[in-house]
Amino acid sequence: MEILDWLLIIPLGLLAGGLAGLLGIGGGLIFAPLLLWMGLSPHQALATSTFAIVPTAMSGTATHLRARSVPARAGLAIGIAAFLTALIFSRLGRLAAGWHLLALQACLYLFLACTIQSHPQDSDSDKYQPFSVPGLTAVGGLAGFAGGLLGLGGGLVMVPLMVRGFSVPIRLAIRFSTVAVACSTSAASLQFLHEGRGLPTLGLILGGVAAVGAQWSASRLDDVKADRLAWMLRGLAILLAFDSARRAIQLVIES
Repeated sequence: MEILDWLLIIPLGLLAGGLAGLLGIGGGLIFAPLLLWMGLSPHQALATSTFAIVPTAMSGTATHLRARSVPARAGLAIGIAAFLTALIFSRLGRLAAGWHLLALQACLYLFLACTIQSHPQDSDSDKYQPFSVPGLTAVGGLAGFAGGLLGLGGGLVMVPLMVRGFSVPIRLAIRFSTVAVACSTSAASLQFLHEGRGLPTLGLILGGVAAVGAQWSASRLDDVKADRLAWMLRGLAILLAFDSARRAIQLVIES
């Protein structure tokens, strides 16, 4: 790598970690474009992004667990589902062309941009209400799909679904998402290591930097208004949809 690449790793890693801890998104939406810009192929970039997400999401998860802000039963259900489905879909990602993966990302981002909203009753008391464990398990499965196939943490998938589909307050949805992202990317990373995909050392360096930002922002989640969190998620989804679509079209033209 060139010196410029290393200079970008620290600020962009901190940015990715800050967003990951605050929005429960894992950081892959920053890692993947950065790695593509550094010259990695889509498959290599998405696998390396997954390696980087692991320490990032683990850091945010540890912060939430220490604060006891994640209901144990629901958190365990979503985490196990994310881990198991990521093992499955991480095997399938190598069968798709690079532009297929990027096109799927673009469609996913656009869909989510239209569905993200905060819950009107977002309060601290909501975190103790009963939740649909089967529903959250299905959401965890989607996290495994996003992490295993697309190299994303899945937070942009899970948070809108939990808020709109299961009336989970957005802050708690972010906490659930962080737990699921940690599980799904851990499973996918094991498969990628077995297959020799991606650059583990680069991913862990990038993720180690991001973990610092994730821990800091996760501890300040309650200080941010719910509507502001929703708008931040929506803006990121729109921006990344255009970026993924542009890269997919470029690969089609070059092939």
